[in-house]
Amino acid sequence: MDIRRVIKRPMVTEKSTIMKEKSNMYTFVVDKCANKFQIRQAVETQFKVKVENVNTSNYLGKSKRVNSRIGYKNDWKKALVKLSKGQEIQMIDES
Repeated sequence: MDIRRVIKRPMVTEKSTIMKEKSNMYTFVVDKCANKFQIRQAVETQFKVKVENVNTSNYLGKSKRVNSRIGYKNDWKKALVKLSKGQEIQMIDES
């Protein structure tokens, strides 16, 4: 798998912002097929930081009903990445 396609986007929520400030953990939406080693490698390469720990969670897509049709949202995977002390990722949306 190509390292550039592992990380899809950062998750910016209230909980992820608090985790970033208190415990230096960042949250990303990643490719469903990516493993912890690939996620670690992708974060270290793209952001030039040292990763201490990676935790992942798989989420099933929810069903969505529009009129009489039933569809599903896509399944997705979330990665919690803990950086070493003194390391920081500058996100684009931060000012």
